[in-house]
Amino acid sequence: MALVNPHGKEKKLKPLLLQGAALEEEKKRAKSLNQVRISSREAGDLIMMGIGGFTPLTGFQTKADWEGICKNFTMADGTFWPIPITVSTTKGQADGLKIGEEVALISEESGDIMATMKITEKYTIDKEFECKCVFGTTDTEHPGVAMVMKQADVNLAGPVKVLSEGAFPSEYPGIYLRPSETRRLFDEKGWSTVAAFQTRNPMHRSHEYLAKIAIETCDGVFIHMLLGKLKPGDIPSDTRQRAIDVLMEKYFVKDTVMVGGYPLDMRYAGPREALLHALFRQNYGCSHLIVGRDHAGVGDYYGPFDAQKIFDQIPAGALETKPLKIDWTFYCTKCDGMASMRTCPHGKEDRLILSGTKLRKMLSEGSEVPDHFSRPEVLEILRAYYAGLTEKVEIKTHKYSG
Repeated sequence: MALVNPHGKEKKLKPLLLQGAALEEEKKRAKSLNQVRISSREAGDLIMMGIGGFTPLTGFQTKADWEGICKNFTMADGTFWPIPITVSTTKGQADGLKIGEEVALISEESGDIMATMKITEKYTIDKEFECKCVFGTTDTEHPGVAMVMKQADVNLAGPVKVLSEGAFPSEYPGIYLRPSETRRLFDEKGWSTVAAFQTRNPMHRSHEYLAKIAIETCDGVFIHMLLGKLKPGDIPSDTRQRAIDVLMEKYFVKDTVMVGGYPLDMRYAGPREALLHALFRQNYGCSHLIVGRDHAGVGDYYGPFDAQKIFDQIPAGALETKPLKIDWTFYCTKCDGMASMRTCPHGKEDRLILSGTKLRKMLSEGSEVPDHFSRPEVLEILRAYYAGLTEKVEIKTHKYSG
């Protein structure tokens, strides 16, 4: 059997990153263009277009695309897409840019030229409408809503030529993987059914259990971790990578799991983000996406299994990658092992419900972590990380204490 097709009508990866002489020539030309500064989120979206992760996009989306996606999950040409991929600028700068003009897109963080873009449209949006559709709320305490509301006033649409992958290849060698690379690696392993496990956290026992359920039904599991920006309090990617690596080494059968990373910022869009996760995992070659409790959620904005239900609300055939829906998972003292609501007959007093939020809270407060919550090797790495944070706070406090 073959891997799933890339998303879109052409069923072919469409990377927009220039190579070789064409790249060098466009970099030189970009220096003469008007510059539009882009946020970390926009840069991550751009890199995903560059490596083919957002196939079949050719650039930032139009107002018709934006409206269709918000209302019914489809771009103007009918292509399924769950979250708008847009870039914005100030009204003052937009007024000075002409339709048909080419501009250079500049990372506001690094100052690097990330891409060139031919402007085909300038448009304003109803930000509250987008937030209500995508996040289910307009509450600015939601980090995704805050991100959209802070966007500049005018969106620019048009095709892009991507010139950079930022620092991801150098910062995460062997972890940062492009879709063409994962597809080749899956083929080399003889995998045709691959379950993606999305994570922005170190893996605790429940995550491990989800991955092992998937290994029982698929050729392999691709643990695919976010390398872009998170909200304050989340554990950074280098610590997460070390924790995942030790878990793979100690508790998984060799060659049943592969680890990789991708360059997006987290949007915390819950159900809609689960659809986006499935869409770009299709481009990476994954036949399934593991969807457990509170996938891509934050706070109490979504029900625990809303991200599973949304897959039943989209048109049949919208995605080739399917959800692998798994119920609440936990450690049961009476079962003496990991279990789910479908396999454990015991009461809540016997169940240790596991969550990344709960684990972060216990570690940050220096509380004891209950047995069976996480593997000891993982806890050792995480405790060292939080101890380091405490030391930094103590040093800073001492420095400024008078």
